[in-house]
Amino acid sequence: MIRIIITILILALVSAVLGFGGIAAGIAGIAKALFYLLIGVFVAALLMKFVRRV
Repeated sequence: MIRIIITILILALVSAVLGFGGIAAGIAGIAKALFYLLIGVFVAALLMKFVRRV
């Protein structure tokens, strides 16, 4: 999933350099949402690991 986020961020940077500001902002928003989703899944996995031990 991190590869997808990095790919989307590179796509946003390229489109921003080429002058497509609206598209770049939209793509960056998608990458930001995926990043927060990844953080949420990571925290949930950590909590499940600690719950299983107890």
